[in-house]
Amino acid sequence: MPLTHTTDLFAKALKGKYALGAFNVNNMELLQAIIEACEEEKAPVMLQISKGARDYAHPVYLKKLIEAAVSVSTIPIAVHLDHGDSFELCKQCIDEGFTSVMIDASHDPFDKNVEICRKVVDYAHKYNCVVEGELGMLVGAQHDDGEEGGSYSKGGAYTHPDEAVEFVKQSGVDSLAVAIGNSHGAYKFKGEQHLDLDRLKAIKKALMDAGMGDYPLVLHGASSVPKELAQKINQFGGDLGNETAGVPEADIEIARRTGCTKVNIDTDLRLAMTAAVREVLVSKPKEFDPRKYLGPARQAVRELVRHKLRNVLCCAGHAFD
Repeated sequence: MPLTHTTDLFAKALKGKYALGAFNVNNMELLQAIIEACEEEKAPVMLQISKGARDYAHPVYLKKLIEAAVSVSTIPIAVHLDHGDSFELCKQCIDEGFTSVMIDASHDPFDKNVEICRKVVDYAHKYNCVVEGELGMLVGAQHDDGEEGGSYSKGGAYTHPDEAVEFVKQSGVDSLAVAIGNSHGAYKFKGEQHLDLDRLKAIKKALMDAGMGDYPLVLHGASSVPKELAQKINQFGGDLGNETAGVPEADIEIARRTGCTKVNIDTDLRLAMTAAVREVLVSKPKEFDPRKYLGPARQAVRELVRHKLRNVLCCAGHAFD
């Protein structure tokens, strides 16, 4: 099956009240785990490539890996640029055949954000590529750089419903990533905190009332950061501490039913992979064959993705709607 465009996938997800899993890919094992899980669960999927992943793995390698995945699978697969930070990067990805791109100018003033998004939209739509924008600012590592990369936001700004309507109208983006208390990384909250689901419902209603129909919203920073994975990493030599905290899966389920049709998951994949690798290397200190620790890591990610598809996103079984 060739790469799929997300317009149809979003429409089906909104109708069926499920969400598309958007999983970040950095290497072969992550890609295999995601595709195998989605194939087993018969779920459509969005593969996300960040700027950091492109720098790490090289765009050509990633493209060929995805081509391999498409050739051996039957499920709908879309390829999406996650947190594109410039028109030039978005253009490169569109020219390379991405079916979806995100332009993140959320740290710019409203008018500048609109201007940059509009430029990307005008170019992308010529090539049948859809565009995701972001309004509001999430706390945490941006553009997959982390604190060392100088792109770490310590202060967030929630998305305002009325501004969301104006932003979508003026920018022309096909979907909107919102800030409702979600954040990037493994330390999303202090204590028992939750998403501002009332704000999410207000944004959805404002878009509906403005005549935009069941407009697709996107939830970034939506990893649940399972405590057992953090504890396993600590058990086998890691130092994550005891303050890791993610978005409760119950909140994600409500967000999905409210109209978040795309849910981004990256941190949880990293935690599952790292926990499995650490366990093998600590338990078998003489092991040096990468297949012996990357194989279990791939399996751990695969089982995590299957859980998300079945129990959180509820997109299992919807590949051929």
